Amino acid sequence: MSPTHRILVIVTSTGEYEAVGYRTGLWLGELTHFYDVAEQAGCEITIASIDGGPVPLDPESLAHDVLGDLGTDKRYTDRRFMDKLRDTMAVSEADAEDYDAIYLTGGHGVMFDFHQTPALGALIARFHDTGRIVSAVCHGPCGLLDVTLGTGDPLVKGRNVTGFSWREEELAQRANAVPYSLEDRLRELGASYTVADQPFAPHVVEDDRLITGQNPASAKGVAEAVVRRLG
Repeated sequence: MSPTHRILVIVTSTGEYEAVGYRTGLWLGELTHFYDVAEQAGCEITIASIDGGPVPLDPESLAHDVLGDLGTDKRYTDRRFMDKLRDTMAVSEADAEDYDAIYLTGGHGVMFDFHQTPALGALIARFHDTGRIVSAVCHGPCGLLDVTLGTGDPLVKGRNVTGFSWREEELAQRANAVPYSLEDRLRELGASYTVADQPFAPHVVEDDRLITGQNPASAKGVAEAVVRRLG
């Protein structure tokens, strides 16, 4: 792969559930698993957050049994890598013309700021309308909910997609804390939504240049799909 391929990674700026006060933020593994695959493939990666500046981390993504998954612990103890999350570019400063693909990470924080940010919706639409790759994992597809294409249709209408399921919300004990069901919202917009046979199992859906993953275990697969399409 050419080292000139560039990927813009979007992360949340929200560190707390609005109604219940639980801490949340970026699910770190959904960044690191993608980052590792893309970096090894020779891609240049830029991280942007909704507001810019420091990125909150979901404390549950730093738990010992989670942090050791696919080398996330090595990234977490790498000061140079973690410093990338101390002062990120704001989404409003990003230009789709500078990148070949966009990747929307998850963590429950995105449910509160991805779909309420017009600059992100416009950016994603520009990526898609100009033939670039749009990808997302877990709650990241929340960023697709308000995206309208040049045709006037929702981006996900008639498209094959996935994202964090309502059953997974229940098992994660967040059904009473989240502001809506991502699964229901995607279906309401006309998307063809599918899930893995078992909750939290990897599941990646490719629909041309739209690539989505169901849950944290799917981030590596999303990255591999993006790299294949770039290559």
